[in-house]
Order: sequence, then C-alpha cells, then structure tokens
Amino acid sequence: MSITPHQAKYFAYELTKQSPSNTVDKFAATLANVQATVDLNPHQIDAALFAFRSPLSKGAILADEVGLGKTVEAGILISQKWAERKRKILVIAPATLRKQWSQELADKFFIPSTILEKKSFDQQIKNKNLNPFHQKDTVVICSYQFVRSKDTYVNQVPWDLVIIDEAHRLRNVYKPNNKVANAIKGAIAHAPKILLTATPLQNSLQELYGLVSIVDEHIFGDLQSFKDQFISIQEVEEYQALKNRLKTVCQRTLRRQVLEYIKYTNRIAITQEFFPTEDEQKLYDLVSDYLQRDNLYALPKSQRKLMTLMFRKLLASSTFAISGTLDAISKRLQDLIDLQKRVNEPLDIEITVPGVENSSEIEEEWDDEEDEEIPTVLTGEQIDEVKHEKALVDEFRQLASSIHKNSKGEVLLKALEKGFEKLSQLGALKKAVIFTESTRTQKYLLQILEASEYKGKVILFNGSNSDSRSKEIYKKWLAKYQDTDKITGSPSADMRAALVEYFRSEAVILIATEAAAEGINLQFCSLIANYDLPWNPQRIEQRIGRCHRYGQKHDVVVVNFLNKANAADQRVYELLDEKFKLFDGVFGASDEVLGTLESGIDFEKKIAQIYQKCRTPEQIEFEFNTLQNELEESITSRITDAKKKLLENFDDEVQEKLKLSKLKTEEALSRQDLWLWQLTRYFLKDFAEFKGEENHFTLNKNPFPSEVIHPGPYRTGKNVEDANLYRVGHPLAQKVIESCASLETKPAEIVFNLSKSGKKITALESFIGCSGFMTVDHYQIRSLETEDYIIPYVADDKNNELASDMVAKLMTLPAEFSPVDIVSIPDSFQEKIEIKIGSIKEEAIVRNATYYDEESEKLDLWADDKRASFKTEIKKLEDEIKALKKQARGASNLPEKLEIEKKRRATEKKLNEAEQAFFASSKQIEQQKDSLIDELGKRLEQKAELTNLFKVKWKII
Repeated sequence: MSITPHQAKYFAYELTKQSPSNTVDKFAATLANVQATVDLNPHQIDAALFAFRSPLSKGAILADEVGLGKTVEAGILISQKWAERKRKILVIAPATLRKQWSQELADKFFIPSTILEKKSFDQQIKNKNLNPFHQKDTVVICSYQFVRSKDTYVNQVPWDLVIIDEAHRLRNVYKPNNKVANAIKGAIAHAPKILLTATPLQNSLQELYGLVSIVDEHIFGDLQSFKDQFISIQEVEEYQALKNRLKTVCQRTLRRQVLEYIKYTNRIAITQEFFPTEDEQKLYDLVSDYLQRDNLYALPKSQRKLMTLMFRKLLASSTFAISGTLDAISKRLQDLIDLQKRVNEPLDIEITVPGVENSSEIEEEWDDEEDEEIPTVLTGEQIDEVKHEKALVDEFRQLASSIHKNSKGEVLLKALEKGFEKLSQLGALKKAVIFTESTRTQKYLLQILEASEYKGKVILFNGSNSDSRSKEIYKKWLAKYQDTDKITGSPSADMRAALVEYFRSEAVILIATEAAAEGINLQFCSLIANYDLPWNPQRIEQRIGRCHRYGQKHDVVVVNFLNKANAADQRVYELLDEKFKLFDGVFGASDEVLGTLESGIDFEKKIAQIYQKCRTPEQIEFEFNTLQNELEESITSRITDAKKKLLENFDDEVQEKLKLSKLKTEEALSRQDLWLWQLTRYFLKDFAEFKGEENHFTLNKNPFPSEVIHPGPYRTGKNVEDANLYRVGHPLAQKVIESCASLETKPAEIVFNLSKSGKKITALESFIGCSGFMTVDHYQIRSLETEDYIIPYVADDKNNELASDMVAKLMTLPAEFSPVDIVSIPDSFQEKIEIKIGSIKEEAIVRNATYYDEESEKLDLWADDKRASFKTEIKKLEDEIKALKKQARGASNLPEKLEIEKKRRATEKKLNEAEQAFFASSKQIEQQKDSLIDELGKRLEQKAELTNLFKVKWKII
C-alpha cells in the first residue's frame, strides 16, 4: 500500500504532537513505545495521568496496593519526560532496589541509568565532574542514605522529575529529628516529584501530612493547623474535608478493583527440614560464641554489628561459606600481629566477607549508629590477646575445612523432588531457581546437582558470572544476536539476558545469589527454593517476585529449608511465615505488614540482635515473643478505618473510570501503531523489504549512516525474540518520523483509492467519485504547557465539510499524487479554520482557568491554615489570661495576688506580641499568596503560532 508525502507528513506531526496533560493523548507515544515490553493496565495509565493532570501540579503520591505495578506507573512518567527531552531525572530507592530499577528502566522502557554510590561518585569527582548528579541522557539512581549524605549536590540540579520509591520511609518527615527524611525533602524541594508507597498511612494522620508536604508545601498549612483541623476527626464532613485536600495529590487503587484486568496466581509453601551433624553443630556453636564475645580484635567497633550480621548469614548458609570468612578473619588478625595495624581501621567488606555479593548494599542501608573510635596502636598485652583470638579462629577454620558434606545440602535433591512433583500437578514447566546468600555455597550446590540427574542442566547466576559455562552461554548469545538491538553494549546486562534466555530454553535449575533477585523476570519459572533464607522480609518478597508476578500462569511453589536444631531459626521462620504471610496466599506480605517495617533492614537488625545476645533457649523464646508482640501491635493499626475513608474510592466509581480509560487508551494506541507503520512503509520503501501487510520488515540498508541502526529483521508487537523490536521510540523510527515531518509538501492533487484499500469505510463510500479541497494546519499554543493541534479542513467541491473522524480515515487510504502549480482554497475554508482555531483557544482558556481556580483555591486554604495557627495561639493566650484573672480574684492573700498579676502581665505581653505577629504574618501570607498567583498569571499568558503544512486537491475513487 502506498501513501503520499503529504500523508506521511500528517502522520509524523500526529505522532509528535504535544497534548494537554489531562488527556490520554498526552502519553500516547510513550505508551505505544512501551506496550511491547509492558502489559499496561488501565489503572497504571490512570495513575500516570493523575500524577501530572495539571501543568501546575508539583507531583503526586501513587499509593496503589502492593502488586499493582507502581514501578510501571513511574516508568511511564519517566518515559514521558524522556520523550519531551526533559532528562534530569532522579530515582531515590532503597539500596537493595537500585539495580532492579536500573534493569527495569532498561528492559521495559529502553532508558539508560547510572547508579551513584560513594565509589562511582568519588571517581567522577576525580574525573573533574564537580557535581556527579549532573548527568546527560541518563537517569540517576541512588539510595536514601546517599541523598542524605550528598544533599547539597542534589539540591544544585534542576531536576525535571524525582521518583521516590518506598516513600513511606519518609512519612515521619514532620518530626524535626528525622534527619534522613528532612535532608531529602530539602534537597529536592524545588523539583516535581512522585512518591511511590503502598502504605502512606500507618500509625497517624500526621504521616499523611508529612508525605504530602514533601510533594507540595501548599496543600496544608503548618503541622499545628493540620493537627487542629484533622488529627481527631470523627464526623463524615471532617473526613470529606480532608479527603478533598488529598484528592489532588494522592491516588490509590486496590487489588480487588482491578481483578477484571489482572489475574493473580497463588503461592504454595513447602518446608524442607534438616538436622545438622555433630561437627556442623559444633562449628555453629563455636563461631556463634566467638561472635558474642565482648571484644573482638578482628572486627572494629564501627563495623561490628554489620559484620556480625554478614558472618551469621554465611554461618547459616554452609560450612564452605563460613570457611572463606574465617580465612579472612585469620588473615586480618595476622596482619594486626605482623604490622601492628590500628585496631579500629575500617575493613574492606568485599575482601573480608568473601562471597557476599550484596554487602555494599547492606552496608549502605545499615546506617549504623555506632561511632568510629580513634585508632590506637596495640600494646604487647593486646598483641598476646590477638594471638589467642587467631588461635581460636584457626581452630574453627580447621573444623570447617574438615566438613565436606552439609546436612542442608544433603536434602536439596529431596526438596527439589517435592517441588517438581507439585509443579507436575500444576502443569507448570520443570524449572527451579535456588537462592543462596553466598557464591561459595553456590559452587557447593552446583557440585551436588552436577552429580545427580540434573548434570548439564544447571547454570549459575551471580554478580560476576565469570565461570566457564556462563562465558560460553554469553558467547553463543552474542553470536546469535549479532548486529541487533538485543545487544545493549553493556556486558553485565547482556550476560544477564543471555543466562535468563538459556534458563528459559535449555536449563532446568538456576542457582542464584541475590544478584538474580534484582531486576530480572523469571515468570516462566514456578519453583523458588530459598536455600538460605534472608531475615529481611522485603528481600524475600523481592526474590519471590521474580517468579510470582503479573504474567505468571501457574501457582508458584516456594521451598524453604529449616534447621530443626536451631530454636532461633525456627522462630524467624515462624514470624516470616505466619505474621508476614510471605510464602502462601495470592499476594504475599500485605501493605500493612511491609509498611510497618519501614525498612527491612530494621527488622533484620532486631533479629541479629536476638541472635547476638541470647545464649539459652529460654532467652530466645522470650525475645522472639517480645518482638512478635511488637509486630502485632504495629500491624493491627488503629486507623485502618481512617485509611479506607480517606484513601479509597467506591469500587463502582473506580471500575467505570478504568473501563473508560482502557477504551480511550486502546483507541490512542491503535492510531499510533497505524500512523507509525504507514509512514515507515513510505519512507523505507527503498531501504527495506516489506512482506504483505504484516508489521514486519527487513532493513537492507541504513538510511541514516550517522546513526547506529542495525540492518536485518524488524518487528512490532509483544515478545519479539527473532527480530529488532520496532516501536515509536526506536532510533530508526525516530529518524523516520523526524524526516517525514520535514518533507517538502508542495501543492498537489491526491487520489485516494478506497475501492482497492481492502477497507470497509461506510462513511466515505458516498464520496466515491467526488473531489474537493484539503488544507492541513499545525496550530501550537504555548501557555502553562505546549499544546499542538493538527487541523485538517476537508470539503468537496460543493463545500460539504467532511467530519474530523472521516478525515482521519481518509488519510489512511492508499493514494497517489501529482503536482499542480497552485491550490486556491475558497475563502469559506479560511473562515471555518478560524472558527476551529477559536474553539481550540477557548477550550485551552477554559482548561487553564480550571487549573488556575484549583491552584488558587489550594492557596486560599493554605493561607487560611497558616492564619489559623496564629489564631489558635492567640486564643490559647486569651484563655490563659481569663484563667489568671479568675485565679487572682480568688487569691487568699496579697503576695499571692501580686504573683498572679505578674504572670497575667507577662501573658498579656505574649498576647500582644502574638497579635502583632499575626497581623504581620497575615500580611506576609497574603503577599506570598499574591506572588504565587501573579506567577500563575504570567504562566497563563498564551502565545500561539499557526503553520500551514500543505494544501491539496483531492479525489476519492
């Protein structure tokens, strides 16, 4: 099918136009770009629209329940900013989620990112980048703690968008002593921001105040006025008043409201018990006792708690894992003896704890409150103590090295047999991912499995993937996808993709460290074995979420290994299973549970503390009972009812809105696909081979030599494995659109061929044989935001106008053109076009007026709140004065009366000062409000530009 350059130009302008914020068309190109890799759901699109539904919006809190894809909602917003060339974007996330964010942005949204942490930051400073947060064409990702430590650098960047994941960690920002939250709030105060949290409200309405204040300081006044108005609300009217304030800044969708679109599978838990051998138990007891000693020379005090946690993880993992650590400890002690190093010199965790890949993330999240001690030189007596400590450690090392089989490892095959039997009953693929905390344990498990029926069917997945098998898989993958967009150029990302593909198509078992819990999709696998079980519930949820996610077709089986000889291990498992509900059910841990934790590291610290201080079963029982009671009190929130009233809408209301959103989105995406495909066929006709009407072509020659564009097969759609994924955002598509938008479109006569189009368009059939005139204009309004309108005006020779939907269909027909000298448009055309432009201008004015009214009302309420705080203080002082007067009248003697009078005069002085402050502040508040409104007024000024794209004669045959 052939089209004309005029049609191609029309499509190019349609694909690149900027639409108003409150319409699906605003995100049409972005959604079209990601729909091939993301299963978009109506509530996610609705949330993205809500976030910046007004160009005056400073952001939003997206508070969907767990499992509804808030990351996708944020990804849509990031993609939109990216498409608008607004690329100063920051993602603040827990350290453990940084890699996952980076991978998701790359895999789902085709957006590059840079993870900033101390090492990379310092390196960029050395490379003369005075502010490493200033990056070009890459999203910056960093942790909460890192933003806090570098807040002055963050504050200097003019961010286009800031995303805060797990934002409930900041909900106590209203407390002045919350240093992390207040540092982050101050650093990004100037930026539009999106807060992602399933639990914006946990214990107090003040938490809502805190989170809202991060997004927009003008939703509420100060904390005192918020408390006075809302902290003790009981009546329906009071709830509605607060809900009205929140509805412009907070959106929440519940899982039960989207069951029509998202089908969830279940989790099934299997426990594999084991009993350690006598030597294993002896090693555990010896090392545990060692870690509990009051003074350890091997571990500086500033790192002791963190290091102890890591050692306990390895001790529970395998004797092979702890053996490597004991080697490192022995070496550290020997260095102290030989070199008399300073006792409290910090350790290099990566070296000291061999095989623990996520130690840097744990360290960053840990944020230990222990103080660094001033290093001291060892005395002779201390050297003797170090030698004694080393002798002990060497004894542990010898014992660990003598143990060649582990009881937990011996039951691995039995556990897998149980899991695979369950998968068979479910009709799922025979695939399993085994998670361990240690690369040494990983190698041990590989030996066990390679000596079994699974020989040759097992692969490793870790942070380095340096084993020969992984390298061979990677080499073959590179050869398979040579000269395609599959190869990103990032060796680590490509290695991950190669291993996941091999696991899906060839292997049966993937043995993974925490590296596989971050940012990869294993939904084709339905069996997860937690060989080592983290104490951090959020890490467990992250692991299970690799398989138990949207798109999973089967129930997911979760196997956990449990040491029956360890009372503490059993109580930890009981908490994770029964209180956190991580291993069975449809959704795993609830919002309330995960929200209670604030940070999984906090829970991990509490568990580590119990292991560290308890020496008897009775102590263990008491401490775990205490912790369980604390959790139950937190989880059973007293304000569940308030949360429902404030944050949830009626199901019918939500479901109707989502149905409408789905319909509008599908229409917009359908148009985008059609336009892109038609102009692609037009522009690449001499460079590519097209097969029939299928959305598939083979690029034979790159039409843009200055761009890196691979030749070979291209395909649109989902799950594209055998070709380059073609989409609006692909570099080739972008250049095609750009080129078509600049096509020269001289006056011509276009013949549209409806008869041979293969389309049934009833509305156009009556125009077969007719001819007329067409003019297409590009009208742009620049006010609060830039809005583009493509205005076609089409009429036949008898001046009968074709409706806009008929024109859109007409432009998709195959056509041929022939140049003409001039196309004279009737005067009546220009009058009709001016009427259309007037209508567009009026709609824009009305829309902007609505935005203005909302913002003005918000500022009025904010000003009222601020004044109310002063009035409350004045009322309090007036009541105090009345009470003192009454007290003076009842005084029994003159000295007492004089003392009361003295207090009254002092209070009246305070009242006078408060009244003066009130008037001064009222004036200041009004000036501030007027200043904000004046700023709005300037932004509302309209500038418009009209450009004619082409004028043609037309005929339909």
